[in-house]
Amino acid sequence: MRTEARRVAVVGDCPLLCGGVAHAVEAAEGLVFALATRSADEALRALRPGDVALVDLQVRPVCLADVVARLVAQDAAVLVFSSGLDHHAVPALRAGARGCLSRRADERELLAAIRLVADGCSYVSADLAVRPDTEPSCHVTDRERQILELVVHGETDHDIAVRLGISEHTVHSHLDRLRDKTGSRRRADLTRFAITHDIVPAAFWQG
Repeated sequence: MRTEARRVAVVGDCPLLCGGVAHAVEAAEGLVFALATRSADEALRALRPGDVALVDLQVRPVCLADVVARLVAQDAAVLVFSSGLDHHAVPALRAGARGCLSRRADERELLAAIRLVADGCSYVSADLAVRPDTEPSCHVTDRERQILELVVHGETDHDIAVRLGISEHTVHSHLDRLRDKTGSRRRADLTRFAITHDIVPAAFWQG
């Protein structure tokens, strides 16, 4: 069981947002504010594996995705700020971000999102209707959709089997088919597929 405080950093170019996050994190139990910087390189030097990185950079989508990918490679849990229906969110999620947080989020939602992504879950603010650039190239069955929802929630294969009243072997078969359909081998990749193609309802992350 993790007992040490979780470190949180902000990589962003808005001083007011960075200050607001710092204030909220410093007052929260179990969290420690590590740094605020506009430089991804500085963040990479300071971050440790398992830290949470909140990213709010006004750059081109491809540049944002590159920053996210570098932070993820450092084993950081990345949460990206978004204003709504924009073209930044999907590339960031595909690069490995664990979720998107609305810039309209209040302190309670901010802290909840940080704790969720720190624990390995995904999070998308309910008012962010993240849509893919294209429709999914494969058909996902109702049962596969149920399994994807539980994967996003961090459930193990055993837990999924118990929740759905099926065998673990059947769960493995469904997951193998999903991996073949999507080309996503890891559970984190399946999670991003579910998010970017809106397969799991946005309200699911609010639960």
